[in-house]
Amino acid sequence: MKIQIFGPGCLNCKSLEQRAKQAAAELGLAAEFEKVTDYLQIAESGILRTPGLAVDGQIISQGRVNSVEEIKTMLQKCAAESR
Repeated sequence: MKIQIFGPGCLNCKSLEQRAKQAAAELGLAAEFEKVTDYLQIAESGILRTPGLAVDGQIISQGRVNSVEEIKTMLQKCAAESR
């Protein structure tokens, strides 16, 4: 599973990254994390508001810092859909 965090590196982006890593760890998911900070790449990916979160290229959140529990729910759904 590839998890991407989109944003310029602000506090919200860092918080979202930490929460996503915690959620993946709590679920026992093997995940590769990528931080995307280039504005052109962010725009090309379809993110309109940062921070953004994508799993395997699918945007699952943008414009907010989700809680660990919300991210866990989203990751579980993505994992189930990829099976």
